[in-house]
Amino acid sequence: MIEAHGTIGSSVPRVDGRDKVTGRAKYAAEFAPEGLAYAALIESTIAAGAIRRIETASAKRAPGVLLVLTHENAPKLPYLPAKERPAVEPVAGEALRVLQDARILFNGQPIGVVVARTQSQAEYAASLVRVEYDVDTNPLTRFDPANAKPASAAAEKKGRGPESRQGDADGAFAAAAHRVDQTYVQPREHHSAMEPHATVAQWQGDKLTLWDKTQWVYNDADEIARVFGIPSESVHVINPYIGGAFGSALRTWPHVTLAALAARQSGRAVRLELSRRQLFYSIGFRPRAEQRVQLGADADGHLQALIQEAVAQTSTYEEFADATLDVPASTYASANRRTKYSLLPMNTNTPTPMRGPGHATGLIAQEIAMDELAVELGLDPIELRLRNFAERNPRKDLPWSSNGLRACYRAGAERFGWDKRSPQPRSMRSGRHLVGMGMATAMNPAPRYPSSASATLFADGTAVVRSATSDMGPGTYTAMTQIAADALGMPLAKVRFELGDSRMPIAKEHGGSTTTASIGPAVRAACAALLEKLHTVRTQFQLPQAETNDVVLRHAGLEILEAQGKAESAEEQKQYSTYSFGAVFAEVHVDPDFGTVRVARIVGAYDAGRIINPRLAHSQCIGGMVQGIGMALLEETAWDERFGRVVNANIAEYLIPVSADVIDLDAVFVPGEDTVLSSLGSKGLAELGLCGVAPALVNAVWHATKVRVRHLPVTPDKLLLAT
Repeated sequence: MIEAHGTIGSSVPRVDGRDKVTGRAKYAAEFAPEGLAYAALIESTIAAGAIRRIETASAKRAPGVLLVLTHENAPKLPYLPAKERPAVEPVAGEALRVLQDARILFNGQPIGVVVARTQSQAEYAASLVRVEYDVDTNPLTRFDPANAKPASAAAEKKGRGPESRQGDADGAFAAAAHRVDQTYVQPREHHSAMEPHATVAQWQGDKLTLWDKTQWVYNDADEIARVFGIPSESVHVINPYIGGAFGSALRTWPHVTLAALAARQSGRAVRLELSRRQLFYSIGFRPRAEQRVQLGADADGHLQALIQEAVAQTSTYEEFADATLDVPASTYASANRRTKYSLLPMNTNTPTPMRGPGHATGLIAQEIAMDELAVELGLDPIELRLRNFAERNPRKDLPWSSNGLRACYRAGAERFGWDKRSPQPRSMRSGRHLVGMGMATAMNPAPRYPSSASATLFADGTAVVRSATSDMGPGTYTAMTQIAADALGMPLAKVRFELGDSRMPIAKEHGGSTTTASIGPAVRAACAALLEKLHTVRTQFQLPQAETNDVVLRHAGLEILEAQGKAESAEEQKQYSTYSFGAVFAEVHVDPDFGTVRVARIVGAYDAGRIINPRLAHSQCIGGMVQGIGMALLEETAWDERFGRVVNANIAEYLIPVSADVIDLDAVFVPGEDTVLSSLGSKGLAELGLCGVAPALVNAVWHATKVRVRHLPVTPDKLLLAT
């Protein structure tokens, strides 16, 4: 067991909670440098083509307008290439170069920006701009899998296609005693976080400060430095709080460049905040995916063949390859397996990671297909999964660093009361409602990145620990404060953790469920280095060990004592496969007359190694369940193929779960530590909470109604028309 001083493993309330609920927490759009002006975007209204003429005279004469920028008067920007493509960027292609030419690549593309003294003045002036186009009459706006192309070599290097083979999957499938061969569709989805994306930009000479909603402040600084051809050190990015992002703030989107450009050209600090509608065009999305799954099993339910093929959309200018087939290729044991990943370029903005990127998508198809196979075999769905448990990662042929999946099945089934489930579909009722119970496996990669941190002890007996990571809601502030207090042996109230500033010690992206396993060891290392320095001071001045830290510093005449710490990825990780696991159980009640589905309860059991803060972990998992309810029952982008435009670009018509949709959500954690991945023993958790939820709900709907919905979301019309 890893030793602790008491704070790790405690359900400590969020240390930033009071600031958030009282309004003291400051988000990107709320920073207001002196002389702040306001910006509004001008957007294209066609899917493909070019601008023939853009009339801005009326906008320039509008009240309060300071500047109107289009490709006709914007300066040419260097857009220097990166030495190495950032991990959050698409695997290939070139990011949108805003206002650099007349080309139109998608509907909603930013083609200009207006700067004015007030927000309403900027928006009014932007509405006055008139644009004439040379329209491409054959835009790529229809999702047609027949036009998909295999993923590129760049995607293959990241393990994302185009194809992988083990054994003879097709031959084994043809010879299997029991087979499932179905296609599953997951529609395009959008992040819909509470805080809209915003950037405040201010130049002081050749130095730029950005207050920006971002999950990676260092990448923000590097990207904007390359765009403007200035040193990265000249860009200072600040972002202490994020009001939800789920991957939408990993990249540096074009509006950040536009805010910086508008500030430089106007000579004023400028705020550019995207509207709710613009968020559907400007910050990426979960791409639509159509997947064919073929499962072949022998009479005992052992998988003889596992085949999964996916087609997903990307933009015409970048190749976004999601990790859709990573988990399906790794979940269950089978000597014969094949995956194929293809991409369909479309006139749309580029997709981006969305919570559980790819993994949640791949699990939808795999776990519904496994449920269908269990029905075909007459087996309990848990029993089928246990018979095909993978003792090591079958795709990578590596041992697991840890794997508590069997324990998750047991703990989840017991907590949920799975033994009360009748195996016959449409046989359980609550009053007039049909009752269904379904389950699915959850699985998500658990990577760890090199990170750094600093620790400072003050003469008043307090300590501050810093790292340039972020906190979009999982509780980074709190977990890192706990880890630091534990490492320093200090009360939690005397330790403060700071983040979200590119002048702090380097950290990589706050995404991929990596933060605790990556930043936590760096915080520990910095605290250990600080204690070593403190020990040296004690020894130098011959002070007793019992003397408090503040007395030691004052005796030595020191106001502060500082130390740095780093945590590299362990070499042992290359010899193991590191994943987090879970089992999700769901109960739904379906009205047989109206086809409406109510989620009565969801229980998830998870293996995420050592849990730093059970309260935060529980919050993350039930948050993922809420998102899973949206994925299964509500969320779907309405896409107009004629114009390449999102019809429901708002949160009135793009449906997301609300409080009335959420009744009883519960999460339990199986005991375990993964010291191969991290010295803390922790594994990634946040995205795991979404994985497996949607297929568990879909499987529960089948159990309630005997209707198998394979095109998400499950809506009343699909249930009523099938009966």
